[in-house]
Amino acid sequence: MNVLIIEDESLSANRLESLVNRYDPKIRVLGKLSSVRESIQWLGDNANPRPDLIFMDLHLEDDLAFKIIEELKLTIPIIFTTAYSEYTLKAFKANSIDYLLKPIDKSELTAAIDKFVALHKKDTPVPDFAALMAMYQAGNDDGYKERFLASAGPKLFSIRTTEIAYFTIEQKATFLRTYDGQHLAMDYSLDRLAQMLDPREFFRINRSLIIALNSIRSIYTVSAGRLKLELTPATSQEVFVSGDRMADFKQWLGK
Repeated sequence: MNVLIIEDESLSANRLESLVNRYDPKIRVLGKLSSVRESIQWLGDNANPRPDLIFMDLHLEDDLAFKIIEELKLTIPIIFTTAYSEYTLKAFKANSIDYLLKPIDKSELTAAIDKFVALHKKDTPVPDFAALMAMYQAGNDDGYKERFLASAGPKLFSIRTTEIAYFTIEQKATFLRTYDGQHLAMDYSLDRLAQMLDPREFFRINRSLIIALNSIRSIYTVSAGRLKLELTPATSQEVFVSGDRMADFKQWLGK
């Protein structure tokens, strides 16, 4: 069996590849793609082998994965993966398409592939993806990320967004800090995170820090009207709001 993984979090993609290999070492992972644009190019290139099955993250770095299906008129069976709530995915059950909630559990992956094999043998008709997309969009509440996959060395963690106090850039790498003090590495840039987080709850105060509203312990006005913040958990360096973000920050606080 040839499998293609479309996933914009490298930690998730690597974990999924490992689980697939553990399910059956004979399964060939053709590639791991991270964007709608890259996926359309790869799947549209006749020189690449055709996958028998695609694992596809719903929300990619440049758009919804549905755009891949729409652009290429895909008929390849798909198992969707997502970190979003199960409530928003009822349409997938109705259309006989399986999906996996992150972090992906080995037993759930096994059941999904088993289901694909069983349906594939019966030559099951391809679902109406246009209808599926409409059902998904109708059922999706706000589209903001509910949890993130992060790491500390070889160990992986699934962290709910409500547990995160702030995101930082340190030595060109992205980290999150939870309220209970966990300091974990992530794949995403702060620019990408700013698009995935609920703007009512998170604000990017400068080039290297996105904070949660509940992480603010104290706010001080210092020289030249600058704002200094004390956060929980405490940071290793002093935290200031950038001048060009000051007005928006004050408006955010007053919402």
